[in-house]
Amino acid sequence: MYYFTSDVHLGAGDETFSRRTEQRFVKWLDKVAEDADAIFLVGDIFDFWFEYGRVIPKGFVRVLGKLAELTDRGVKIYFFIGNHDMWCRDYLEKECGVKTFFKPQHMTLAGKEVFIAHGDNMNVGNQPMLRLMNTCFRSRILRKLFSWCVHPDLALKFGQWWSGKSRKSHLKDHITPSSLEFLIDYARDYKRQNATTDYVVFGHMHYPYDHTEDDLRVLFLGCWEGEKATYAVMDDEGNIALKTF
Repeated sequence: MYYFTSDVHLGAGDETFSRRTEQRFVKWLDKVAEDADAIFLVGDIFDFWFEYGRVIPKGFVRVLGKLAELTDRGVKIYFFIGNHDMWCRDYLEKECGVKTFFKPQHMTLAGKEVFIAHGDNMNVGNQPMLRLMNTCFRSRILRKLFSWCVHPDLALKFGQWWSGKSRKSHLKDHITPSSLEFLIDYARDYKRQNATTDYVVFGHMHYPYDHTEDDLRVLFLGCWEGEKATYAVMDDEGNIALKTF
């Protein structure tokens, strides 16, 4: 079995809300690890993460410990950076055994061809300001300058404020299936160039949705902000579906 989830946003909200989210996520990891061939964390697992050479954000002890425990047991866990946790380095891989991907990946799972991506910074050619912001945030030079010039306490305080502002602005948006069309278009283009693709899996939009057309399915994983978290599961025969936890 293969499990996919995204947009947990650990650290979001007040201390009580954040701890409750972390505890729910740990319970989900325990549950799916019972029969998982692999677990895919498809971005924005953390509401903000900036990793210095020797410093990581305070908190998330239960999740980090659980990830290390599961990989020590032989469970494969793959982490895809999102727009809230793009500033990862090698901590999760070295300390927790989690394979980290900094770009979308095309994988063969249970005999199916699957393209996996968080979904940010895709098909945004008509949004110049967003493209500029993404370029700045992904710049290695600017990231190094930020880490050298800004004390971690100030960096994390700023990052948490910025992430919270970004997340709250998206919550005000009324997301509908039509809001997902720009990523569905991206999936169609990808399918045209990679004809064997069976499934495309996205996070990012905080809206669970299963789109099917012809020989392509596009799944949006939803998020963990409500009472029910959404995720996807693929069985050993290659059947995939959205579930709630």
